Amino acid sequence: MPMTDPIADYLTRLKNAIKARKKYVDIPSSKMKVAMSHILKDNKFVKDFDVIEDNKQNILRIRLQYIDGASSITGLKRISTPGLRRYVDQYHLPRVLNGLGIAILSTSKGVLSNVQAKAQSVGGEVICYIW
Repeated sequence: MPMTDPIADYLTRLKNAIKARKKYVDIPSSKMKVAMSHILKDNKFVKDFDVIEDNKQNILRIRLQYIDGASSITGLKRISTPGLRRYVDQYHLPRVLNGLGIAILSTSKGVLSNVQAKAQSVGGEVICYIW
């Protein structure tokens, strides 16, 4: 049975792995999930990630980051869903926890954080908030 919302599955697996204090989490890979993982790594929410090649489905292995026993990711929230898409223009980019978190957007220039989108003056679909 096909999955209806793979991004929500990605975020849920991350959240569950953090709650269980896992060192890493394995997620079915896609270009969007790899791009989101790049943003998480660049903003120091995760240590690293690898794409493990397999015959059927590539696997994205994300190594979680803990500082003094606490996860770098304290919360995450899916914003745009398949049933209700949320779009913003360049003038109304979201600000998460007054700049302590990030918003991940899908733009015409690729998947960007809200800071990168502001620097490039683009808007797009708000995928999720991470703080």
